[in-house]
Amino acid sequence: MRRIVVALLAALAVAAAALVAAGCGTKTTVDEGPVTVEGGPAQTGERPGIAPGAPTTDSTRIAVVTHGQASSAFWAIVRNGVEAAGRQMDVLVTYRAPDVYSLDHMVTLIDQAVASKPDGLVVSLPEEGLAPAIRRAVRAGIPTVTINSGSDMYAKLGVLAHVGQPEDRAGLKAGQRLARAGARRVLCVNLLIRNQGLDARCAGLVRAMRAVGGRAPMIRVDDLDPGAPQRIAKAVDETKADGVLALNGTSGLATLKGLKGRTLPIGSFDLGPDILQAVRQGRLAFAVDQQAYLQGYLPVVFLAERARYGLFPAQGDVIPTGPNFVTKANAAQAIKLAERSIR
Repeated sequence: MRRIVVALLAALAVAAAALVAAGCGTKTTVDEGPVTVEGGPAQTGERPGIAPGAPTTDSTRIAVVTHGQASSAFWAIVRNGVEAAGRQMDVLVTYRAPDVYSLDHMVTLIDQAVASKPDGLVVSLPEEGLAPAIRRAVRAGIPTVTINSGSDMYAKLGVLAHVGQPEDRAGLKAGQRLARAGARRVLCVNLLIRNQGLDARCAGLVRAMRAVGGRAPMIRVDDLDPGAPQRIAKAVDETKADGVLALNGTSGLATLKGLKGRTLPIGSFDLGPDILQAVRQGRLAFAVDQQAYLQGYLPVVFLAERARYGLFPAQGDVIPTGPNFVTKANAAQAIKLAERSIR
């Protein structure tokens, strides 16, 4: 089954990259309304196995609710994947997200999505407080897939699968890279807003450091605070850290600013133009890519296929989208794809 799933994911990723036209995130305050993506073929009756021009009554609807605003660099890529899948699979997709992260607001959005009785629900899972709302969706008979954060929680909720990066494993693999670079005391730069997925990354880093006789102290920072670079630099000095792992792109850039002129290895999660340029220039040892595009694209494809044909891969499993690593060797390719909101 794992080989079949891997092959399917690879095929879908290739198809997505070929068909899309050119063209855990930071906090941005923005007033966003729902976006409905309507597939063109539905208007002409074109569907696999149906003659062009034939009438169709299929109006498959997928609701997507995420905790990260689509206006942020990371979630814009997720949303791009959602919209591409909506077009290619010829389904109606509604994307909703809180203006600023709020558990209560997200619960409301999930309940509203369930009340609309969609054919499928995609929801991110940053904390256990969302569990009751997701269970209500499952009990209502809505086929549900969780994405992004939540690989350690989804199995208890009765959802079909989780599409995302196993965060503990991602932290472990990142830590092992830093260990190979000679680091033995790696500072984990976590975020002030609690997120179990981010905490799991730090836990994986701790495992990697313990395996080589090292340690991994942690600091929590507001990544948008102008004082974050100085706080990170101070923490490096106080812990005598010889490496740093930042848990998102914004804190990765803050780390680079605070440690300017120092030579210790630094890794960062997530991509963005500045992060990718820093990797290409060698200022960052690597960036961890959890393939946000696939986190939006794959669940819409899977739920559409389930609604139409009863097909679903690896039910009950994590369908991993990472960790993948961007290094100096492949940064140029990632930069080109980032310009198209795919990486």
